[in-house]
Amino acid sequence: MRNVAVVVMSSLLFVCSAFAGSRPVVAVSEFKNETQANWWSSDVARDLAGMLTNELQSTEKFKVVERHNLNAVLDEQDLAESGRVSKSTGAKLGKMTGAQYVIVATVTAFDSKTRETGGGLSFRGISVGGKSEEAYLAIDLRVIDTTTGEVEFSRTVEGRATGGGVGVSAYHGGWGGHLANYQNTPTGKAIRGAIIEITDYLSCAMVDQDGCMNEFRAKEKSRRDKTRKSIKLD
Repeated sequence: MRNVAVVVMSSLLFVCSAFAGSRPVVAVSEFKNETQANWWSSDVARDLAGMLTNELQSTEKFKVVERHNLNAVLDEQDLAESGRVSKSTGAKLGKMTGAQYVIVATVTAFDSKTRETGGGLSFRGISVGGKSEEAYLAIDLRVIDTTTGEVEFSRTVEGRATGGGVGVSAYHGGWGGHLANYQNTPTGKAIRGAIIEITDYLSCAMVDQDGCMNEFRAKEKSRRDKTRKSIKLD
């Protein structure tokens, strides 16, 4: 009887270990925009998808399949099939990993306000005081099951940031892409904050699935309550 119990326990541990080791396979779609944000372009849509892809990959909780540079992958496979490279090292056809989920994100709200704070000095891209800026954006997020087409997870994620006033801020790029000029601005910080919040939510909802969801439920309730108070309902 004792041996049977040991075998059963070992089997359960093996199953749990295998389940824990599985990671959702996701693909990130290009972001969409429903606002009049002055920083938006089709190139930014790809940049934001790339930022979210990198953040998800860095958590080591997801398998992220490449879709934005798919042509480069297909070219490499075509080269292997042409016979011009060794069969032992060439890319193989029919081996690409399919995504279980596609992540779709739409920027649905953006607002940036600047107000004078007095004083201020600007010289060669460095500003000291003078203005204070506040940026806000909201992103509607959906995770779609590629087999059923059903929306498995959804959430509205917000990002807020302020900057300027007393202190020194330098704008030297460093982000790369078409958002480079916004890296050290409130707009850039709000964008990055929203991307990280999306990553944290997806990690919790799709992988961890533990007490962390209480925090996100509280955030969602707070967001909805604030929205209700800002509009008049009959």
